Amino acid sequence: MLGLTKVSAVLLATAALVVASPAPSPVIHLLPRQTIIPGGKPCGQNNATNRRCWKNNWNISTDYDNINPPAFNNRVYDFHITNVTNWLGPDGVRKPAMLINSTLSSIHSCLMSLSNMLADQFPGPTIEADWGDYIIVNVYNDMQDNGTSIHWHGIRQYGESNQDGANGVTECPIPPGSMKTYDFHVTQYGTSWYHSHYSNQYGNGVVGPLIVRGPAAANYDIDLGPYMINDYYHETADRLHLRAELVSNGPPPDSDNILFRGKNIHPLGASRGGSYDRLTLTPGKKHLLRLINASVDNSFVISLVGHNFTVITNDLVPVNPVVRSSLFMAVGQRYDVIIEANQAVGNYWLNATLEANNNCGRSRNLFPAAIISYQGASTTALPTNRGTSRVATCNGETGFSPILTRTVPSTAFAGSAVGTLPVTLEFPNHGRGQVFEWRVKNTPINIEWDHPILEYVLENNSSWPGAANLIDVPQADQWVFWVIQNDFALPHPIHLHGHDFLTLGIGSGTFNINTMKSQLTFNNPIRRDVVQMPGNSWLVIGYKTDNPGVWLMHCHIGWHVAMGLGVQFLERKDEIKRMMPLDQLVPNCDAWRRYAKTSPYLPKLDSGLRRREGEEVEKREPAWRRIA
Repeated sequence: MLGLTKVSAVLLATAALVVASPAPSPVIHLLPRQTIIPGGKPCGQNNATNRRCWKNNWNISTDYDNINPPAFNNRVYDFHITNVTNWLGPDGVRKPAMLINSTLSSIHSCLMSLSNMLADQFPGPTIEADWGDYIIVNVYNDMQDNGTSIHWHGIRQYGESNQDGANGVTECPIPPGSMKTYDFHVTQYGTSWYHSHYSNQYGNGVVGPLIVRGPAAANYDIDLGPYMINDYYHETADRLHLRAELVSNGPPPDSDNILFRGKNIHPLGASRGGSYDRLTLTPGKKHLLRLINASVDNSFVISLVGHNFTVITNDLVPVNPVVRSSLFMAVGQRYDVIIEANQAVGNYWLNATLEANNNCGRSRNLFPAAIISYQGASTTALPTNRGTSRVATCNGETGFSPILTRTVPSTAFAGSAVGTLPVTLEFPNHGRGQVFEWRVKNTPINIEWDHPILEYVLENNSSWPGAANLIDVPQADQWVFWVIQNDFALPHPIHLHGHDFLTLGIGSGTFNINTMKSQLTFNNPIRRDVVQMPGNSWLVIGYKTDNPGVWLMHCHIGWHVAMGLGVQFLERKDEIKRMMPLDQLVPNCDAWRRYAKTSPYLPKLDSGLRRREGEEVEKREPAWRRIA
């Protein structure tokens, strides 16, 4: 292993002067860096008229699964995760929250009000890097009673499964008072996000954007940066999940609001608090906007009055440009779009429309919106044109064609290469009454926080429990396929760690492998890391086994994965220990096990991927006694 001898570019998420609680100094271990620039036909520098090129030697057609620029930079960030007991939220309602870097601002508390001090901490800091860089994040758990782990959504983590941040799968949670350094190579480019994978912490505020700059499929003048849109709740996500799991409570709770870059007015009006988010366009220019749905439950259709979106990337996969008047965004999905400022100078509504029947979540904000302002327009006036009324559905987007093509021989879809994963909903009684329990292969996933699968691999131990819902995938560099059969009426945004998968087909009813193969697309189908699977339907995905590690696949609705909707793929197990230093798992796991012996909130009460028990910000008593 190489030590960090030179930092070419350091981007600190905060100028930290005070550490909220003692923690050891980070010890950064880096994989060997590429130090030479490969040859290639020069194409020029990336600029407004040459976005398809990147640093002269790479371009939009460079196959990033095999080639990427050397690590010019190490991008270093410090994250301090804390609980805030009486946070003044963005729409004017005080609530408990878990935030990144909020307490580090407390040194300035004598100079500014508490509400202003904390208002800028949600979403968390934006991580920015260039294609091929290394991202290094020192995560300090400054909470008192909760573990944490950070997942870097959509990042493939080639040869670095131990950096994926899924507690109980690739690591133990980081215990209170401890820290962990994540260090990973970004071999893709585009827009993504990071979030806690411990409990519903990201629903309490542990979430933020992650962007990797690189070439683009179409030219633009101005990069407006990440634009995170998410559902927002005035109650903690932990308490809400306790309500959502009970069959007697009916559908999951409505969100209280929809936030745009962490802002919006109170659903009952601006007089109750908050403000609209405003984003400025320059007349006559083309703008890149990086859309992210970072919700716990709500999916929505995004549209901008009087304007179209030119889509150039779905998730982290560049696509041939497609013009759309609106875009459906499932939980976890991202789109890079170009907006041309070719309308009259003024203010325009950016709308998020939810499906009316509560199949994709529901919000108490019936008309969630932000404002897109042209430079020169009033900075206080509201838009006057609400635009054409849209009827939102829960159907995912189709019709995108990846620029880097992937074609699968149809003959490969046969025999042991094809597995079936039935998704069902059961209603067992867990003591408090009947609960919703999602199952994959008739098993609700239940991981072990104190014994992640990668630690089993380190120990040469294959005796993981059946509740881990783990599937061994030993074959190397072969196409494998999964038929996911959804036997219930609700849709699921299916997310796979470690891979961009091919969506070979989606259809209603039951898929028959023997008679319905002709309904699948093998020639360059849509490829992404989150796909919307409709209710009462089938979904067929495929990926190449080119990334040894343990990879979680789950529904990205927080309530559903907490209720068991997940499965693990152990890919090329025998190669994992040779590719990554698994011994680095042990110190953090030992620290977690020591903490777990004294924690009043353990053992856990759900799948371990989304927690239901005691909350960081309340008194130490069972959570269900506090919500009556």
